[in-house]
Amino acid sequence: MTQTLRWFGPADPVALRDIRQAGATEVVSALHDVPNGALWTHEAIAARKTMIEAAGLGWTVVESLPVHETIKTGGDDYDHLIETYQASLRNLAANGITVVTYNFMPLLDWTRTDLAWELPDGARALRFELEAVAAYDVHILRRPNAERDYAASILAAAERRFHAMSADDRSRLERTIIAGLPGSEEHFTSAEFLRAIETYADIDARRLRDRHVAFLEAVCPVAEEVGIRLVVHPDDPPFPMFGLPRVVSTEDDVAQLFARVPSQANGLCFCAGSFGVRADNDLPGMVERLGSRIGFLHLRSVQRELNGAFHEAAHLEGDANMPAVVAAAVALSAREGRSIPMRPDHGHQMLDDLSRTTNPGYSLIGRMRGLAELRGLERGVASARLTAAAVNAA
Repeated sequence: MTQTLRWFGPADPVALRDIRQAGATEVVSALHDVPNGALWTHEAIAARKTMIEAAGLGWTVVESLPVHETIKTGGDDYDHLIETYQASLRNLAANGITVVTYNFMPLLDWTRTDLAWELPDGARALRFELEAVAAYDVHILRRPNAERDYAASILAAAERRFHAMSADDRSRLERTIIAGLPGSEEHFTSAEFLRAIETYADIDARRLRDRHVAFLEAVCPVAEEVGIRLVVHPDDPPFPMFGLPRVVSTEDDVAQLFARVPSQANGLCFCAGSFGVRADNDLPGMVERLGSRIGFLHLRSVQRELNGAFHEAAHLEGDANMPAVVAAAVALSAREGRSIPMRPDHGHQMLDDLSRTTNPGYSLIGRMRGLAELRGLERGVASARLTAAAVNAA
């Protein structure tokens, strides 16, 4: 696997020098200063690549080129936004980008309810609690008929939680859920979010899948032409939220997408953390069965808790069975003769980073630890494969 770390550009508290010292050979990055739906110009891409290469690193994976909400809803200006997306792909390819990540989640990107949950060792992790989402949805956002989307036990816990929260607690929860996390494509106030949800009133899972297919049918021919693989990031968390459908949550979702748009440019960013929230997703099996379509790997593990909660575990811990996932990835690389870009997704805030301002989930030291652990695991798996092959040949 090609070892990478995510870099959010010149404003990132983590410097390119730090990433290189962590052992990565490439960064995955994006032009986060460009508004959603606007063109990524050849000049802006080239300038960013020059900056990255001057630090001794490569840049072949974009994360992410946002899909404008109008493309997801099929609203006005759709044709222009598609043409702009196609032009951005051409400009990226001209600058040596070969993988472009995107997602098709309505309105919100990845969502957590606590950005600094303290672990027993004093490090901090990202955490999601469905009870907290329900408290926000029902009592702060006050989305019409929100109660229908939660079990009675969750609603009761959410009501108790809401009434126990201070004004600052409520404001913090609101900001955490909708004010935008690193890599998020939208930033809302609650009033704006409620109005935005209304634009999806007539879009259920079937219609969102159709919109996703229409998007891919429009952009995959260009991606094929210029040699780019588009890789969709799964829903995070992988289930509907706030009455909004999510359609890239399971292996069957992905298989349906590939069947409807068989272009080889239609690929997957396999995120073990996102898929791993659901116990019914067989992570190693998914890598094996979807392997030829996987263009990018996010390797992290979550620890599932009661009542739909989970937190980010250490990269080799939690529920992901990371040794089996990495073994499947190593086998895929050997089978297809390619090095798949990989990054340790998220990481604990720990050691000196506890006293620094960092992007939630993207502090340096926790990700460096994760990268080192994954690097060692990959080498151990590869060595075991060579030993087994030698024994079988003897």
